[in-house]
Amino acid sequence: YNILGVYMYQDFFGLHEKPFSIAPDPRYLYMTEQHREALAHLLFGVGDEGGFILLTGEVGTGKTTICRSLLNRLPDNTDVAFIVNPRLSVDELLQSICDDLSIVYPDNASIKDLVDALNQFLLNAYASGRNTILIIDEAQNLADEVLEQLRLLTNLETNEKKLLQLILLGQPELNEKLAQTSLRQLAQRVTARFHLKPLSESETIAYIQHRLYVAGYRGDLFSKSALKCIHSESAGVPRLVNVICDRAMLGAYAESQSLIEFPIVLEACKEVLGASFLSKSTSRLPAIFSLERLSALLPLLLIAILILVVILIFQQGAWQEVLQILSRTNADVVASTFFMPIIFLG
Repeated sequence: YNILGVYMYQDFFGLHEKPFSIAPDPRYLYMTEQHREALAHLLFGVGDEGGFILLTGEVGTGKTTICRSLLNRLPDNTDVAFIVNPRLSVDELLQSICDDLSIVYPDNASIKDLVDALNQFLLNAYASGRNTILIIDEAQNLADEVLEQLRLLTNLETNEKKLLQLILLGQPELNEKLAQTSLRQLAQRVTARFHLKPLSESETIAYIQHRLYVAGYRGDLFSKSALKCIHSESAGVPRLVNVICDRAMLGAYAESQSLIEFPIVLEACKEVLGASFLSKSTSRLPAIFSLERLSALLPLLLIAILILVVILIFQQGAWQEVLQILSRTNADVVASTFFMPIIFLG
């Protein structure tokens, strides 16, 4: 599929933009209960007196999107430095913070020069009634010495409040990193934390419908079986949901299908997930023979056997012998049952 095909599928489905872009657009943020709670934690932390705020979650669960939504809700008297590449040394991190806040520093500035320049900026901002927030994405990749420097930055304070508030976004490994004994001082300064989980099936369906609605679609684009497949294969991770839905829409456009059914989604999963999808498909086969499945099928199996026995009796002309057996005493019936297979098989 090429870029032209993407624009054509927008026209085909009557959309004014792509509904399943993986860019963290706050307009497409679907606020589940946990997303509202996560945003509330961030807003509370930002309105607090400083310290660290942690937002963690698996890859693609919407951490950056929630943070973008937070930025849209901040008051005008807020200055923000947003670091998206955390694989930096201490001096590179300080330079990046100063660059984002438009702080001037000499070309050969030392760490002390950078910290002094940042401290002066924060004091001036506080005197002017402004707040300063530092946000670091993918914070699980921060080196220990960089995390320690961030802790030292929170020492910049007045008698009333911290001059710098920090928000760390990261994968679950960030919590493991902060649990280290060497970083216990930093961990003690965390004032709010929240962990994002994948979406449930009902949340996944509502998420898909929400994004389609924002993009201008009205109605049901995916069948129920297709929606179940999307949730199952994406495990409720929004980024994977987006990629699968986008590829499925391209596939439906290529086949001129206005309703996206299960086979199209299945093919999209195969293309998007590749080897991981194939391995999951293989692992599904033994589940058919699980105890739970067999117990559910047992009544149907018994009915099928009974029907088969009746058919065999009448095909073999053995119904008179069966009637004779049923008219005998209980002891005779028990004894005769051993000869039933001989009667059926002639």
